[in-house]
Amino acid sequence: MAAEPQPKALTRKPLLLNKVEGSQEVVNMAAIVPKEDGVISVSEDRTVRVWLKRDSGQYWPSIYHAMPSPCSCMSFNPETRRLSIGLDNGTISEFILSEDYNKMTLVKSYQAHQSRVIMILFVLEMEWVLSTGQDKHFTWHCSESGQRLGGYRTSAGACGLQFDVETRHVFVGDHSGQVTILKLEQESCSLVTTFKGHTGGVTALCWDPIQRVLFSGSSDHSIIMWDIGGRKGTAIELQGHNDKVQSLSYAHHTRQLISCGADGGIVVWNMDVERQETPEWLDSDSCQKCDQPFFWNFKQMWDSKKIGLRQHHCRKCGKAVCGKCSSKRSSIPLMGFEFEVRVCDSCHESITDEERAPTATFHDSKHNIVHVHFDATRGWLLTSGTDKVIKVGARNVLQL
Repeated sequence: MAAEPQPKALTRKPLLLNKVEGSQEVVNMAAIVPKEDGVISVSEDRTVRVWLKRDSGQYWPSIYHAMPSPCSCMSFNPETRRLSIGLDNGTISEFILSEDYNKMTLVKSYQAHQSRVIMILFVLEMEWVLSTGQDKHFTWHCSESGQRLGGYRTSAGACGLQFDVETRHVFVGDHSGQVTILKLEQESCSLVTTFKGHTGGVTALCWDPIQRVLFSGSSDHSIIMWDIGGRKGTAIELQGHNDKVQSLSYAHHTRQLISCGADGGIVVWNMDVERQETPEWLDSDSCQKCDQPFFWNFKQMWDSKKIGLRQHHCRKCGKAVCGKCSSKRSSIPLMGFEFEVRVCDSCHESITDEERAPTATFHDSKHNIVHVHFDATRGWLLTSGTDKVIKVGARNVLQL
């Protein structure tokens, strides 16, 4: 369940390094060019642009390339300078960028999907291009030959896509709220398992191959951390957005998760703390604190001559309680509740000031974020939004 929205002050004022403007439509995805003062973007206006910083301090396009269909997503590999672009018509086109980032050369194009390409991943180690589409299919192709190696039909259109090189597991998150894990071979795949913990569709995935933890963001405003490599079955909820989570990124060296939402919020989560699972909500016909009957418990209402009450749940202990026994609110950051949520009165008394200490910092991007990219080498954060603007944030904003 989504956190109850509460106003929360920003912990520090965001510092903006630069704005990149000029796109005619929504910038669906953008990335910082490592070791360069440059940005690559793809837009709904059908353009691929490489923006380089000039002596004036502004970014201007060194490449402006028009595609035959709106550009929905991209994947850039700095080592090979290979740029894979997904289009609204289901095509994936691959380009090689020149060393000075002033020219892009088409290598190949192939029809990967029957409709809009949603996500692309280029895996250099296998020379694979992984993709998901609105046609409810996950596919993977050989990037050398362009040949389709295999596919898998998902339960709904997929927005999240991550891959673990070591085990060849692929993670696919879809609009039904499910995360599917597949094991890929050269020309076949097998279903490993599925996770479902969101009440809304999965909108973004992020994989930490070191800690072997998968993060899933959702339209239900929440993030779930799935501990795949450690304590099996552990799922930690993170509640810090007032609108759907749009994109996730992870800073491995500091163990910080960066999440961005449609509310314009950027949340930086400290994942280097011992977090707790939220309890299962307990079922009961009466308040587990005062024993007052809930409104559907006709027998106890008749026997006790009392009017039935509405049922609530304490977010800390999970007990079914009435409004009178859960009149307090508290943040519980170690359980992922950065906003204040309903707790029973006894749990409220037991929560210490130390336990209420925030484990995340909050920033306002001032635009509806579609995608986020983090450059770990410089600690720069890039966001692209529905306002057609790309923003590059400074390192000290994120305390990285």
